[in-house]
Amino acid sequence: MSATPVLASTREELAALLAPARAGGEPVGLVPTMGALHEGHASLVRAGRDRIARAGRSGPLVVSVFVNPLQFGPHEDLDRYPRTLEADLKVCEREGVDIVFAPGVEEVYPGGAPQVTVRPGPLGKVLEGKTRPGHFRGVLTVVAKLFGLVRPDVAVFGQKDYQQLTLIRRMALDLNLGVEIIGAETVREVDGLALSSRNRYLDAEQRQEAVALSRALRAAQEAAGYGADVALTAAWAELRAAPGVDVDYLVITDPDLGELPPAVPPGTPARILVAARVGSTRLIDNIPVTLGLPANGVSD
Repeated sequence: MSATPVLASTREELAALLAPARAGGEPVGLVPTMGALHEGHASLVRAGRDRIARAGRSGPLVVSVFVNPLQFGPHEDLDRYPRTLEADLKVCEREGVDIVFAPGVEEVYPGGAPQVTVRPGPLGKVLEGKTRPGHFRGVLTVVAKLFGLVRPDVAVFGQKDYQQLTLIRRMALDLNLGVEIIGAETVREVDGLALSSRNRYLDAEQRQEAVALSRALRAAQEAAGYGADVALTAAWAELRAAPGVDVDYLVITDPDLGELPPAVPPGTPARILVAARVGSTRLIDNIPVTLGLPANGVSD
């Protein structure tokens, strides 16, 4: 049985718990979450622990649990977003987390709504940023705050929120934050549905309909050897055949979410991303694809 993680709810408690590691030069890992932890979050914790272990050290791993109001729009699900701290602590205990930082809003935003925020730049205005104006300003601002409070050497984020991951990497680079950003692979159900805290909003019928997202991505991945257009056509065929799925976007980009050129050489890495509503629940997913190669990786 793993040791029970220590719960910190204030900045002062967090600083006191991290002081020995900082004094001893031990690496600190951080997994930022909004709680409602599931196996996908557990995989992020394991990735953080593995990264610290590979450095040959045994520094503390911090999981933050904070539902960040700044990243929710006026008509989004802030009030109904699941808050399950007791269950989250059990997941953290199972995974060997050292510290759980679960602050209130006043701890993270002590002066009220912040006057200084992190602007995401051009990438924050497309895809999720286009549908959810201001979302990434809220995400980057709270992540920057958590980096300042925890001062981690490494931070782990899931690839399911790929645009978020890309923007956080860019923020760490542009602002010289000195944090290694790890993107952990998406964890899926047996039928392919990406794990998400929002999956609990789906009823049984919607849960079956939602699998169309991952099915569309796999269809694109299999067709990617014939080019981006063919891959997108294959994905759209799956989505159009799926009842109850209202697509917001389906795109193929380069790995940094930039536009692909009209012609790409064989073996070009790319990313396909999808967002859709199933009932009232908005879901996102993505996977890597390789353009210009058959599915078996052998050229004709």
